[in-house]
Amino acid sequence: MKAPLPLLGALLFLCAGASYAADCSKAATQAEMNACASQTLTQNDSDLNATYLAYREKLSKAQQNQLREVQLAWLKYRDLSCRFESSASAGGSAATLALQTCLADKTRQRADELKALAGCQEGDLNCVR
Repeated sequence: MKAPLPLLGALLFLCAGASYAADCSKAATQAEMNACASQTLTQNDSDLNATYLAYREKLSKAQQNQLREVQLAWLKYRDLSCRFESSASAGGSAATLALQTCLADKTRQRADELKALAGCQEGDLNCVR
């Protein structure tokens, strides 16, 4: 079955836009900056998930449950905090950029926190192994 010509054109346009947005050093329009912020958030979220899962594997069942509770609370904190921090731009053209930048930054910070916990030294009283 052949795809309708307008559908193919739309798909090609979307693919071309996505590949251009990948070069965030040249993002000039609000849409391009939003796409780059989204891309950064997606990457940071992926890194956080991988770090979380790797760290979780090292923990006892009880610690895994605690970590899950902490992570769920952290997600709620991150989302509420970023909504507040970006509220000055609410309704404006930069609102998405402000929110996604905040989310990406806090997500990167959380991944770094979990990496530090996963790599802490034996004997460290704040070390959960």
